[in-house]
Amino acid sequence: MSHDPDRELRKVDPEIHSIVGRELRRQQDMLQLIASENYTPLAVLQATGSVLTNKYAEGYPGRRWYQGCKIVSEAEQAAIDRAKELFGAEHANVQPHSGTQANMAVYFAALEPGDVIMSMSRSDGGHLSHGFERNFSGRDYGVAYYRLCRETELIDYEGLERVARERSPKMIIAGGSSYPRQIDFERFGEVAKEVGALLLVDMAHFAGLVAAGVHPDPVPHADFVSGTTHKTLRGPRGGFVLCRERYAEALDDAVFPGLQGGPLMHVVAAKAVCFKLAQREEFRTYQKQVVENARALGRALEGKGYRLVTGGTDTHIVLVDLRTVGITGQSAARVLNGAGIAANKNSIPFDPSPPAESSGIRLGTPAITTRGMKEKDMEKVAELIDRALRSKSERGAIRRVREDVAGFLEGFPIYEELSEEWA
Repeated sequence: MSHDPDRELRKVDPEIHSIVGRELRRQQDMLQLIASENYTPLAVLQATGSVLTNKYAEGYPGRRWYQGCKIVSEAEQAAIDRAKELFGAEHANVQPHSGTQANMAVYFAALEPGDVIMSMSRSDGGHLSHGFERNFSGRDYGVAYYRLCRETELIDYEGLERVARERSPKMIIAGGSSYPRQIDFERFGEVAKEVGALLLVDMAHFAGLVAAGVHPDPVPHADFVSGTTHKTLRGPRGGFVLCRERYAEALDDAVFPGLQGGPLMHVVAAKAVCFKLAQREEFRTYQKQVVENARALGRALEGKGYRLVTGGTDTHIVLVDLRTVGITGQSAARVLNGAGIAANKNSIPFDPSPPAESSGIRLGTPAITTRGMKEKDMEKVAELIDRALRSKSERGAIRRVREDVAGFLEGFPIYEELSEEWA
């Protein structure tokens, strides 16, 4: 990166230059607890902002529609090879622009319109692209849901088997966006085989944990595995799909020309960097710390009177039931944002409140772990959350929490190399 990377942007478009600088400062001063966000390493930022953005490269390495793709194809092949090695997969497609497009590609490759997919209900933690009625997945396919046990809030595997036998889905989907526990992929695979269904594991949230060996590996049990690179993997915004070799041609054809034109080659190269970094021992150490921090944060919140959905976490996610402290998820997210703490409202299993209001908040530890926080720091994080929520109607108290958050975060800087240049 040049000595003054923002100089040209500052000259050409001062408005956008200011926005980028202010966003950098917001990220520095905000306690980032949104489970789907992280801070990419500088090497990933550099690849994302590289001249590879100039190249159109429809097709795949060795099979491009445009000339001049030899060099960018090397970047894509590196991303493919590294993804396969990292996850032990037979085939990888690294072109999807997002996790939802990754799932869309799997459906296009393996299903016909009207086929039944079976997934975790959105109210229990499933994702929009797993059959939500206003999403393409709920509009184009039939949908059956398995649920959680009301008593434990864990996946009801017996119910999963029962619904699968009753509905005979063409595809079963494991994974979600707010389920904080490990998933028994072997059992999912057994159920899928019994009813003649394909198994898709959506590991968008926990792909980094899988790569580090701190979460069960879905690849041996699934026909398709979709993921994103921008959450626990700490890479650029984008998606990818792993699959068995027998589905490779159908998957690639679904991505291009089925769903996308030219891939974003600068992002593909950044994915390659991300997969390379994920092979390092320090990445495994980081992912272990992500989980330990989540568990420590959950324990600290429990000590302050909050109830954790499922009673804890095995992953990077802490799902908090706020009914014990008398505030909705919508209100809590707004109050926390005012206090310099980023979190999102979230439904809890069997939530009595509508989704727009919700009874919970979802917290995640990938970003704060990237900043260097350890278990001992989770007591402070929990204290700041608790102070804000219990002072929800006192503007002065919220302002003091925000000041304390900024002071706390001074000890955990991000992008120090960029801060002065973008000031």
